[in-house]
Amino acid sequence: MLAAKPRGRMPSVRKAVAATELAICLPLVAMLLLASIEACGMIYLSHSLAIASYEGARVAINYDSTTAEVNTKCSEMITARRVADGDVDISPPDVKSVPRGQAITVTVSAPCDSNALVPPWFFGGRTLSSSTVMVKE
Repeated sequence: MLAAKPRGRMPSVRKAVAATELAICLPLVAMLLLASIEACGMIYLSHSLAIASYEGARVAINYDSTTAEVNTKCSEMITARRVADGDVDISPPDVKSVPRGQAITVTVSAPCDSNALVPPWFFGGRTLSSSTVMVKE
């Protein structure tokens, strides 16, 4: 008959294996967590830029709108979504002189570095942008 092993303390060999597993896995899990946080932040930034460009284009296609109104609307959306260093580009630049039926493009962009939740790592040095094209009414 086999004698039962005494219960109680973990053998010292098993403690060393557990410490080694923790030392290997913890940095990987922490890196995965930080990468997930950064990816979610950049998805939010991309979505915010798309919303701002869409709202700016909706203003731009009105028959009596001006470039200043388009810039104001885009800036309002960028501020409301807490996007840092957002830039608005409108093509053609003078919205008021665009004839009906011609396309107007509103592009909103922002650097990833100033909008990252964690220090810039994977998206460092990149700029995200979103464009919306609509036809003047």
